[in-house]
Amino acid sequence: MTPEKEILLREAYLLTVELRLYWFVAILYLSGFLIGIFYFLTAKKGLGRALTSLLWCTAIIHTLLIVLRTVEGWRPPFQTLYETLSWFAWSATIAYLFVQSRFRDIHLPGLFISLISAGACLYALLTRNPQIIPIPPALQSPWYEWHVIVAFAAYAVFVVSFSLEAVNFLYGRRDSIRAEDFGMPDSQIERYSYRLILMGFPMLTFAIFSGAAWANDAWGRYWSWDPKETWSLITWTVYAMYLHTKAIPRWRDNLAPYINILGFICMVMTFLGVNWLSKLLNIPSMHTYAV
Repeated sequence: MTPEKEILLREAYLLTVELRLYWFVAILYLSGFLIGIFYFLTAKKGLGRALTSLLWCTAIIHTLLIVLRTVEGWRPPFQTLYETLSWFAWSATIAYLFVQSRFRDIHLPGLFISLISAGACLYALLTRNPQIIPIPPALQSPWYEWHVIVAFAAYAVFVVSFSLEAVNFLYGRRDSIRAEDFGMPDSQIERYSYRLILMGFPMLTFAIFSGAAWANDAWGRYWSWDPKETWSLITWTVYAMYLHTKAIPRWRDNLAPYINILGFICMVMTFLGVNWLSKLLNIPSMHTYAV
């Protein structure tokens, strides 16, 4: 057997192992979502603890998947959309588990974390090409890794904040269930949702500025009103509005939660929706390498 054939067989084997592991991770996230549904319907503490334990196990296995992909490609595993969807799900889960570990009786937000992570993984597995490709010239910049890591860290805390806010809305839809039944009063939900956005907003700001520096290295200009750039600015503006409303007493309770949810929608639009719109409407975009 020639050395070239040995390398190809090794790469094919690793990719097969990775795909099977990825499917297992997606199924675990989906199982967590189903447990979360039953937990919400019954408010049984054991189901809440099972949900969190399952997310911990899933995060560990997903970490192994991230490491395997890094070894396969000999580079950070967030170049293609296939890879960034996995990174997005992993970072959101890690951020949630960090927050949850500080308040051990809180489990219900894991329902939304499981749903979002399962959706990201299944979307990657069912629609994206898992092939490992060389880094294109536009990504070969010292800003590349910093921009992506910080941007997805911001996305992760925004996802957790949205999950807390969504739990608050669930309480409002079910009069028979109180927030205290799930270990967290409404006031705590709002306070920690705000703190998360307060932490994520500077990271998003850095991501936009580092993205501009990266664009200048790659294309010779800092800002070109590319669809991805425009939506990142829209997302930044929405979260700035959220922080502003939290400083105004009459808007704090009535308006801020809706702006938080709008910010999450804009974040998803920045991450995924721009790709769909660019292809659907044939809008030129310099970020098509990530599709």
